[in-house]
Amino acid sequence: MTNTRKPVRILASESAAKVIRSELSRRRFLSFAAAAGATGLLAACTPGGGTSGAPQPTGGALEDQLSIYTWGDYDNPDVLAAFTDELGPTITLDSFGSNEELISKLVAAKGTSGYDIVVPTGVFIPQMIENGLLQELNLDLIPNLEFMDPAFLGRAWDPDNAYSICKAWGTTGFVYDKNVITRELATWNDFLDAAQNEASGQTSVLDDPGDLTGMYFWANGIDWNTTDEADLAAAEDFLVNTLAPNIAAFDSYPGGAAIPQGTHALMQVWNGDARIGILESPDPDRWQWVFPGPETEIWMDNWALATGAPNPEAAHAFINYVLTPENQLLQLDYIGYHTGATGIEEAAVAAELPMLDLVFFTPEQIETMREGEVNDAQQARVDIWNKTKAAAGA
Repeated sequence: MTNTRKPVRILASESAAKVIRSELSRRRFLSFAAAAGATGLLAACTPGGGTSGAPQPTGGALEDQLSIYTWGDYDNPDVLAAFTDELGPTITLDSFGSNEELISKLVAAKGTSGYDIVVPTGVFIPQMIENGLLQELNLDLIPNLEFMDPAFLGRAWDPDNAYSICKAWGTTGFVYDKNVITRELATWNDFLDAAQNEASGQTSVLDDPGDLTGMYFWANGIDWNTTDEADLAAAEDFLVNTLAPNIAAFDSYPGGAAIPQGTHALMQVWNGDARIGILESPDPDRWQWVFPGPETEIWMDNWALATGAPNPEAAHAFINYVLTPENQLLQLDYIGYHTGATGIEEAAVAAELPMLDLVFFTPEQIETMREGEVNDAQQARVDIWNKTKAAAGA
C-alpha cells in the first residue's frame, strides 16, 4: 500500500484508554493443541526462555541488520525508512497470518529463526515464554517506554513488561457496500441476515475460527468463550448449513484489496484494516463501517524479542525508536489502530487524521467488547471453521 499521508506533530494529553480490561487478546488464539503441528513442536521445545548462546543487548554498537516477523502491512514504511536513515540497520520484514504460524516457525527453529522482533498477541505470550520462544527485553535500552500510557502496560500476560510492550490494539466489526445493501446494518444479527439476502455470494468473513464462531455467539447473546456442547453444536449447524452457502471468501485482510476494488458487498473485518480499505477506495462514501452490537471482540498485539535474536542491539533501538510520540502517531495513521501511547487520541484529533471513529472507541463501546480465552472448546471452534470452509467451497 502506498503511504501518502504527511508527517504530523503529536500533542501531549491524557488517554481515555484506561477503561480497557486487563485481559486483551487478538485475532484468534487457538490453543496450541489446535494449531497445526504446534503441539509436537512445543513438546520438543526447551522451557525457560533460553537464548541458545545468542548475543545479549548491552547498549553497544548497532548491528547492520534487523529482521522483523509481524502481521501483514503493519508498520508505516516511512518510519521504517527513517530508522534506517537515522540509525543504520537495514530492516527485513516477513509476515505471518496467525499466531499459530508465528509460534510454529519459532518452535521449529529452536532459537535459530533469524528473526529479531516478533509481534505476538498477548494471550499467547505466557506459553511462548514458558516454551523458550521469547527472551527478556533490556528495558534500560527502551527509555521511550515513558511515552506509553500506563493503561497499556503491565498486562496480565506480562505484568512487568519483561518480554513485551504493546504495539497496537483493536476490535472486530464489518463494512458493507451501501450501493448493494440500502438498509442500515448495526448488529451481528444484521450482518448474518444480509449475508443470506442482499449480500449472498458477495460476503467475506475473517479466515479465523474465533471470529467466525464469535459472530454467531455475539449475535445470539451467548458467551463467546462458551464450552457448552449445545452452544457449539448450534453454532456449527448455523455456520455450516445456513451461512456457508452464502460466503464468497475467507479473507483476513479485505482492506488491502477487496474493499478498494469493491470485490464483495459485505465483509467482516478488523477496524484498522477497514479504515485502510475505505481510505484507499476510489469511492469511500460507498462503504459503511459498523461497530456491531450487542458484543464484539477486543485484542492487543505486542513487540517482543525472539529467542536467539541475532541483532538484539538493533531490535532494542527499533522498539525504542518507534515508541517516540511522533512515530507512534505516524504508525497509527498508517495501520489504523490505537498504539497505546499517552495522549495519542488528542494528538490524532489535533492533526485532523481521517476516520478516527475507526481507531478510537467510547467507554460505552469498549464495555461491549469481549476478550477471548484459551479453553477446552478451542478444537471444536477449529473444527467448525474447517467444516464451514469446506461447505463454502473454500
